[in-house]
Amino acid sequence: MSGGVNLHDLARLGAEARANLLKRSEADLGSFLERVKPIIAAVKEEGDVALARFANEFDKSPVKPGEIAATRADFDAAFKAVEPEVIAAIEFAVENIRKFHSDQKPEEMWLHEMRPGAFAGDRFRPIPSVACYVPRGKGSFPSVVMMTTIPAVVAGVKDICVVTPPGPDGKIDAATLVAARLAGVDKVFKCGGAQGVAAAAYGTQTVPKCAKIVGPGSPFVVAAKRLLADVIDPGIPAGPSESIIFADETVDGRLAALDLLVEAEHGPDSSAYLVTPSAKVAEEAIKALPDYWARMSEQRVAFSSAVLKGPRGGVVLTPDVDAAMAFINDYAPEHLEILSDEPFAYLGRIENAGEVLLGKHTPVTLGNFVLGPNAVLPTSRAAMTHSPLSVFDFMKRISVGYVTSVGYPTLAKHARVLATYEGFDAHANAVSEIRDRLLKH
Repeated sequence: MSGGVNLHDLARLGAEARANLLKRSEADLGSFLERVKPIIAAVKEEGDVALARFANEFDKSPVKPGEIAATRADFDAAFKAVEPEVIAAIEFAVENIRKFHSDQKPEEMWLHEMRPGAFAGDRFRPIPSVACYVPRGKGSFPSVVMMTTIPAVVAGVKDICVVTPPGPDGKIDAATLVAARLAGVDKVFKCGGAQGVAAAAYGTQTVPKCAKIVGPGSPFVVAAKRLLADVIDPGIPAGPSESIIFADETVDGRLAALDLLVEAEHGPDSSAYLVTPSAKVAEEAIKALPDYWARMSEQRVAFSSAVLKGPRGGVVLTPDVDAAMAFINDYAPEHLEILSDEPFAYLGRIENAGEVLLGKHTPVTLGNFVLGPNAVLPTSRAAMTHSPLSVFDFMKRISVGYVTSVGYPTLAKHARVLATYEGFDAHANAVSEIRDRLLKH
């Protein structure tokens, strides 16, 4: 029945086998951590010279130290090189993504009266700078440019840049430059991989030192972020792509198969499962895959088939819906798509997912490109504790308090009791009769 595609019968799997299904490609970063250490050290020491050398070595790109930054002419040429329909699609996506994140943005400050005469709240301010990492090795990703830069612009970050690998021609992908300019960002640099992360962390002669870096990347990028976490805020964990397509018995398995391939085609390090309690849906999906592969490029077929026939993909047949929901929540997928005639019936049962896309007309493709919510999502089970990239990732909260003479006595009384109990004399003195005497002067 499977034709080489993995079919995992959850009812027959032991605890260890089930646990293996939850593993991601970056689960063991040990070898990557060791390999990126010298790269990071070189960038810290040599700056642009190291970036150019690594572009030549890793990206096979003839970049020189003085050519790290995209020029205005590069941006202008990109708009001439990209097809008008692609530019129109980017403009459409920019509008939706900007609207979503503008609606998401909190008011600058809120202040509530906690007790009579005592006020507390938050004031939101943008972070000072951010580098948006945009991968390239397995494709071109203007969508990632939009998803990372637009919420930063909406948040009000003053210094925003894009770091991305150069192509074999020594240039930055044209659509990436188009998306950056339409998003409102004019700083784009030719440095990908671990070296790009290091450049943003330490700064070079060209790349500015940034307070934070966001965006998805390979295990090399993830490893570099981890090693540099005490130098630069690494943002949410965003590694290789992953998805779960849940389909119940109301769904045509061919539709489920169509969507199963979406994240699987990103690369062989991706993870993708169809989870269903229906043997009929599972069988229909597996039978449909060869027809879809016949409509895809050789590279994307190689990537997606490697995933669906490898250790991190395939079809998971569950004994019932409860088991399916339990598996999904344990997996905590980056992307979760719910295919059903009644998708909202399942939404309340989902606790862990980067995003939930509901219904037969909401494939992951729409979420990745044009719907509006951010498609940079937590991976490798990080969705259990992390949220999608948002305007909040580019802002910080400053707590605000204000107590009047009316509210002070009651708060001071209880604070003094707690300060005395914990043994903090200065704390207690600051809300004692000493302050009362001073306030009367």
